[in-house]
Amino acid sequence: MSDLHEELRDNVRMLGECLGQTIAKHRGQDFLDRIESIRQLSKSGRSDTDSDHSELLAALSSLSEDEVLPVARAFTQFLNLANIAEEHHKARQHTEFCNLDSDESYAQLVKQLSAQGIPSEQIINTLVQMDVDLVLTAHPTEVNRRTLIQKYDAITDCLRVLDRDESQYHRLQELISQVWHTNEIRKIRPTPLDEAKWGFTVIENSLWEAVPKFLKHLDSQTRALLKQPLPLHCAPVRFSSWMGGDRDGNPNVTSTITREVLNLSRWMAADLYLRDIDALRAELSMHQCSAALRERVGDEAEPYRAILGELRDQLKVTQRWLEADLNQQPHDTQCPISLSEQLLEPLLLCHQSLLDCGMDIIAEGPLEDTIRRVACFGVTLTKLDIRQSSDRHAQVFEELSQFYGLGSYSAWTEEGRQAFLIKELQSQRPLIPHHWTPSDEVQEVLDTCRVVAQADPASLGSYVISMAGQPSDVLSVILLLKEMGITHNMRVVPLFETLADLDNARSCIDSLLSLPWYKQYTQGHQEVMIGYSDSSKDAGQLAAVWGQYRAQEALTALCQQHQTRLTLFHGRGGTVGRGGGPSHTAILAQPPGSVDRSIRVTEQGEMIRFKFGIPDLAVRSLELYAGAVLKASLAPAPAPLDHWRDAMDTLAAAGLQSYRGIVREDPQFVPYFRAVTPEQELTKLPLGSRPAKRKASGGVESLRAIPWIFAWTQIRLMLPAWLGSDTALQGAAAQNKLALLQEMYSQWPFFASYVDMLEMVLAKTDTSISAYYESRLVSEELKVLGSSLRARRDSAIEMVLKIKDQQQLLNAHPNIRQSIEVRNPYIDPLHFLQAELLHRDRNQPDQRLEQALMVTMAGISAGMRNTG
Repeated sequence: MSDLHEELRDNVRMLGECLGQTIAKHRGQDFLDRIESIRQLSKSGRSDTDSDHSELLAALSSLSEDEVLPVARAFTQFLNLANIAEEHHKARQHTEFCNLDSDESYAQLVKQLSAQGIPSEQIINTLVQMDVDLVLTAHPTEVNRRTLIQKYDAITDCLRVLDRDESQYHRLQELISQVWHTNEIRKIRPTPLDEAKWGFTVIENSLWEAVPKFLKHLDSQTRALLKQPLPLHCAPVRFSSWMGGDRDGNPNVTSTITREVLNLSRWMAADLYLRDIDALRAELSMHQCSAALRERVGDEAEPYRAILGELRDQLKVTQRWLEADLNQQPHDTQCPISLSEQLLEPLLLCHQSLLDCGMDIIAEGPLEDTIRRVACFGVTLTKLDIRQSSDRHAQVFEELSQFYGLGSYSAWTEEGRQAFLIKELQSQRPLIPHHWTPSDEVQEVLDTCRVVAQADPASLGSYVISMAGQPSDVLSVILLLKEMGITHNMRVVPLFETLADLDNARSCIDSLLSLPWYKQYTQGHQEVMIGYSDSSKDAGQLAAVWGQYRAQEALTALCQQHQTRLTLFHGRGGTVGRGGGPSHTAILAQPPGSVDRSIRVTEQGEMIRFKFGIPDLAVRSLELYAGAVLKASLAPAPAPLDHWRDAMDTLAAAGLQSYRGIVREDPQFVPYFRAVTPEQELTKLPLGSRPAKRKASGGVESLRAIPWIFAWTQIRLMLPAWLGSDTALQGAAAQNKLALLQEMYSQWPFFASYVDMLEMVLAKTDTSISAYYESRLVSEELKVLGSSLRARRDSAIEMVLKIKDQQQLLNAHPNIRQSIEVRNPYIDPLHFLQAELLHRDRNQPDQRLEQALMVTMAGISAGMRNTG
């Protein structure tokens, strides 16, 4: 292991030297020396606990306006290169040690389950039945442009080649020079179509290779340990997407965009399969085949190439059909390949023929890889979810009720709405009148439902309703889809986001499942989405995580009573403040019974690249997901003891009061937040296609959870992740309950996961940095609040150390601590530069410095990793 860490240091040093040589060549050695001097001052400032960073600040203040941007770019690109080296190091670790029985390995898990008396048949059946759906979303936390990501991927490829002792130094120098001469910041926001294409690129460049590798490893382990193969049709992990379907608060996602993305996804799938088929035709040149294959192809001398040639031709026609549909040109009414079975049938025929003829080793090669890809990706690559806010659907029925003279839909009781919707759902006549001109917003909702109704059911995931709170929110969507002509029962999923909605989730679903018509519609399967981002923003992290846990417990018990299978959809973000953290730990911390072979989880922003951007890392991430769901399904953690539950009720109530007491009730809070963070300037950073606010005129309450957390991360206070936890934990300790907290930490996975995530985010905070922002940007009368918040952060750290009985944060995770420490000397100059640039921008706006300000945001984001 020490050799691997030395290799990481060597890679970071080498990439840094390449960047330094590029800078020296194009800016001069003197400029590079200044950057090195700034880095050394930053490093020494960190090592000296009494340092006030005065020398570093003096060096930064001496920069001319023409030097500020290249200095910011230099430190930003070093952090990006360090990230590349670290991700490559993780992939290398996985390759080196994948055969060892680590606690998280699939092999070790199967041994543990077998030791607990769980039969092999039950383990394999559970694995086959598992449905882990990773939903790729385009939330604006990925600050890097797609062209830069491609260059970073190429740098990673160079590091792989270097591991084989092959020279790549010149190519590295070339790529890093390309990076240096490419603007980090987009000039315009990406469109939803751009975001969808980025998602397809992740699949093409990484997951297309990783998925069969993951399944092959799972198969070999299952054969060795359970004496059974993993069936070829088995794909425990699949992928869906929100890119091009998530229109909640994003006017740029239209019905036209959704239609284009659905077709592009299928076109991309056909294109990837075409490449596979061409490669297979080159390999499968054998003449011997089974009677079944011979009957299919006749006297062909190369039967496998013949049948694969037919499939290739069908795929090409499919692409042309999709292109015509995209361009709204005339085409045949039926797409040649629209079902996975149409792809699988000739592939499986070839596979069985090879087995029948004793060519097992050939059958198990690339042909099996393609078959397993079909099992995972189907013919649509991903399934597209649709998301829209409940008020947009209610607006449709408000305008309809006014048109028909039925009064105001919004004024009806919930019971009245349900009765009306159920009656219309059972009616044989249309509800939407022919001669009716709705508002543009309502027309867009109807157009979206029409696109969904006309789409191939295999290309669709769920229709998610944000800000859902009542059964009518769900029934209204089903009725709109019916009116637009949908032919299958699409999953319509309420998203419970606020703490109040989470507490009401059981009542809402109980009312729905008690409706005979709706119960029949579900066909025995109910999906519910749990919102992490907005519940944390609404109630604070502590109250939110407990509200999420209790909602899942209640929904699990309720669906069992209704004899309905429940799938929980976790809207987790990249940060702790939005439900982020190690996925396997989070899954194992869920209430017992809530993960019963199925789970959906959002993967978003930069976390998609960090988890799935490199094939070897993607394989590891898929293994962790599959293993965690298998364990949570077969050997879940026990339910919490009653006194633990009572303690959490008390902690959550105290945390909620403390959090809202600051965020909602302190009149100084909003002015302080707006002054000390770059929240207002973030709108200038063209991160994603979605606006930063749901309402352009709204205040903090309308700010999306992503920029809310992004802003606090930029100044290293990370307030949303710990505010409220500090006073709640302190209060428990003051009541002599520290021993109880320690007991909960050691014996309850849910509480342990919460404390560990709190520890990780606190380790990334730095009150000297946030204090500097305050000194430059905040008026005197608001500084009292800042001082109080920093003191509360210190109290939170003190409580975590007491609960974990340790002297410093991240004792058990020295690699994470070292990663933070190594990055700090490169992030610190960006923080100080950003504070100065914010001060200048607010007092004497200068467009020349605006680019530098945005680069500092990107650099800090790169250094902090899970930023939004």
